[in-house]
Amino acid sequence: MKRVVITGAGTINALAQDVQSTFAAMREGRGGIGPLDIRDVDRLNVKIGAQVKGWHPEEHFSRQQILLYDRYTQFTLHAARQAVAQAGLDFDGHLGYETGVVLGTAGGGLTTQDENYRAVYEEGKNRVHPFVVPKLMNNAAASHLSMEFNIKGPSFTVATACASSNHAMGLAFQMIRSGACRAMLTGGAEAMLCFGGIKAWEGLRVMSTDACRPFSLNRSGMVQGEGAAIYFFEEYEQARRRGAEILAEVIGFAMTSDASDIVMPSKQGAARAISGALRDAGLNPEDVGYINAHGTGTSANDKTECAAIADVFGPHADRLMISSTKAMHGHAIGGTGAIEMLACLLALREDIIAPTISYEEPDPECALDVVPNVARQARVPVVLSNAFAFGGMNAVLALRRAP
Repeated sequence: MKRVVITGAGTINALAQDVQSTFAAMREGRGGIGPLDIRDVDRLNVKIGAQVKGWHPEEHFSRQQILLYDRYTQFTLHAARQAVAQAGLDFDGHLGYETGVVLGTAGGGLTTQDENYRAVYEEGKNRVHPFVVPKLMNNAAASHLSMEFNIKGPSFTVATACASSNHAMGLAFQMIRSGACRAMLTGGAEAMLCFGGIKAWEGLRVMSTDACRPFSLNRSGMVQGEGAAIYFFEEYEQARRRGAEILAEVIGFAMTSDASDIVMPSKQGAARAISGALRDAGLNPEDVGYINAHGTGTSANDKTECAAIADVFGPHADRLMISSTKAMHGHAIGGTGAIEMLACLLALREDIIAPTISYEEPDPECALDVVPNVARQARVPVVLSNAFAFGGMNAVLALRRAP
């Protein structure tokens, strides 16, 4: 089995439009949640979100490209360009055939759908642009990545709601480890902050109207975000031979299904995914120092996740640091696990544990060290990243410091 390392990372999210600026925001505990600037916001009950501000696609893409790229594809390409530049590779020759793309998204081109439903149903138009279908399809971003970088290996998209990115990165890890590919571009993206996207989520009654407060007793729900994070995964020996800077090593992955309820999480399903990732990585519970939690700020998720962590880690759970960065960058749904992976890299590379901001009141059902409000200096050898989704989809990744 081959070892798998990360040698490139890129992002755009509500905190910043690159990795180092996102790290700075996480160190400072700076939030990206604020008033939404979208069409018909006055018709929404939820008027806040973690929106990417100052994004001007014409500065990054040609007019023809913008006609083809939904907002989520634009975010993906912007983040991927950073990751590929950091990795320092091109994909001419054999490497292009031996590299793949696997991305996560839940809504895909939802902004394009929203705009064109308006055109047809509200404005009464009888025709839409001929590129609507290739613009809105969930695999659009993965396809455009393959074309931009000449990547000719397996390329596809995973859609498992809020676990999409972790599933995508876990599959990328497994494909390299098994020898199916030498390298993968992976991660996820989402751009659901449009009228239809917010209105649909309002119906679930899980959205906060003022702030995201994971693990706090007075939490009132999740806050949606948007953005992308893309990583370059490759074989360790290949990275070592070419002298690449290694950001971290991916050492374990597990995925489970609750098979119980379409929206309510299961402690047992989450616990099996966490323990499966430990087992896959050959770890003992005591080896883990930090968990980037799913931590949505909803009552059901937060207490279920804490209970699952307590079950798996036993007495060590009280010594673990656990934080949810969704309070800063929002819940980017299918892209959220990829953005949260940045907090794992921050912990492993800079010995900084990103905080759970907006935390106000201890909850007896979430009685773990949630790193409240202020980032913490701490050296941890191993971290986990949790993702638990509607539909009972669970995906957990394990990473350790660069070898």
